[in-house]
Amino acid sequence: QVQLVESGGGLVQAGGSLRLSCAASGRTFSRYAMGWLRQAPGKERDLVAAINWTGSRTYYADSVKGRFTISRDNAKNTVYLQMNSLKVEDTAVYYCAADLRMITTTDYDYWGQGTQVTVAS
Repeated sequence: QVQLVESGGGLVQAGGSLRLSCAASGRTFSRYAMGWLRQAPGKERDLVAAINWTGSRTYYADSVKGRFTISRDNAKNTVYLQMNSLKVEDTAVYYCAADLRMITTTDYDYWGQGTQVTVAS
């Protein structure tokens, strides 16, 4: 089992950058694939980016390709989401999630509590 805590959200102007962090508890973090998902008001939760347990494979939603970068540091039990060139439509609650499989759906086993990202025009 793994527990996840996100940080780094906040308010930023359009075109700006934020880096989200997700700290995981437990000694088995490196066994898990990780994902960042987001949910905007009135919309379904969507997968933004995913990374496999070694960091050798990544996935990005088309809407964030070229702007967001997912990475992980297994020594620190942490996964990151670097978000550049932020747009108003990136405004959402961002969730970190873990699963033993690298999946490109929202069907993750473990979830953090979420962190709010607001992009102002």
